[in-house]
Order: sequence, then C-alpha cells, then structure tokens
Amino acid sequence: MPSVIRSLIAALCLLASWTQAQTLPAAPPMPVPVPVPDTLAQRAVACTVCHGKEGRAAADGYYPRLAGKPAGYLYNQLLNFRDGRRDYGLMSELIAPLSDDYLKALAGHFAALDLPYPPPQPPTLPAPELAKAERLIRDGDAARRLPACTACHGERLTGAQPGTPGLLGLSRDYLNGQLGAWRSGLRRAHAPDCMADIAKTLAPAEINAITQFLASRPLPADPHPVAALPAPAPVRCGGVAP
Repeated sequence: MPSVIRSLIAALCLLASWTQAQTLPAAPPMPVPVPVPDTLAQRAVACTVCHGKEGRAAADGYYPRLAGKPAGYLYNQLLNFRDGRRDYGLMSELIAPLSDDYLKALAGHFAALDLPYPPPQPPTLPAPELAKAERLIRDGDAARRLPACTACHGERLTGAQPGTPGLLGLSRDYLNGQLGAWRSGLRRAHAPDCMADIAKTLAPAEINAITQFLASRPLPADPHPVAALPAPAPVRCGGVAP
C-alpha cells in the first residue's frame, strides 16, 4: 500500500476518533468524599442495624430497645455477651475486642437517649388470665418464693437505676425469648442468677400470660427508670448493685 494512502487512512481514523470524542458526554466530576465524624454516636450507628433506628428496637420484635435503659444494665449485658454469659454469636464477636471503658461509654450513649416508645400490643388471652398475671407481677407468690416484678423493676415497671431494666415497651416475642433463655440456661448472669430462678419457677402458661400483660400495657406519663427503689430488693441478683 502506498505511503500516501496509509497516511490518509491514519488521518481518517484520527478524525473519526476525535469526532466521536466530541459527541460523548463529559465524564462527571469525581465526588468529594464526605468526612465521617469520629464520634461515639457515629460508631454506635453500627448497633442500630439490628436494634433499630437510634436503638428504638427492631420491627421483628427480637432485637430489644436500647434507648433509655439504665446505663448499668446495658453495660452489664455487654459484659455478659463479651464474656460468654449470654450467647449470641454476632453480638459476642462484635464486642469481643472492646474494653470495659469503651463498653461503659457505649452503654452511657444509649442510656442517655430519650425517645418515644412503640404502641402496646393487644393481648390475645381472656381478661381472667391477664388478671392472674397482673397479680403475680404486682404481688408475687410467697408460697413459691416468687417476688413481685414491681419489687425490683419499680412500681411503674419502668426499671430502676443503676442496673434494673424496665419491662414495658418491649415486645411479647422478646420477653418470651428472654424468659425462655433463662429457663433453658442459654442466658445467664453473675451468681446469684435471680432471673434464672424466677423463670424456672414460673410455668410456661404463666410466662405467656405475664408477657402478654406486660406487652399490652401503655407506658406511664413518666417512662424513665426510677432513681432508686423505695425498699431493698427482696432477692439478691448478681451484677446488680445492692
């Protein structure tokens, strides 16, 4: 092929490439990275993937609310997951490398959140069964050495500082799951493990009625944990300060 023809072909290819380039839209500019603040609140966002926005609880009912629970309670549970007293692989692996001080700060972050609670769940049991459950919750059963729930969790059942959680605003599924875990030994606390003893004393039908009653109760006007119980707790519970 004569050199003049080769030169002409090369020039035409170059022209075609240039023409195509002129018709293509300009590449968008590269986005500017948005800096992520290095704060405890930002790190705590990882917890909300399971525990719901701002720690309000997940819609499935199995991942509990974190927001507003006593800091001492949240801290104790983080230690229990990390140290093997509670068994849930995802939680244990997530917090395994974290120090006591970091877990305490994380507990304090969620304890300080003051957010609305979900609406109560309508019960499915007849009123007489719910009335029996309420008597157990408020009076206990001395013959079986069952203390009243209110004696430890407060008269309003909203918990007590520094380490006793509220029982209202939680789903039936979660309450049933935790009482069942205590009965089976899947959930444990420092000895004496008072909740394990209580859960093993209750009959399954009583647990169902108690959780239905609790899940169906609206939160009181003041849903916060009480600063202190009016009298010493009737049983000793490991991990809860006297």
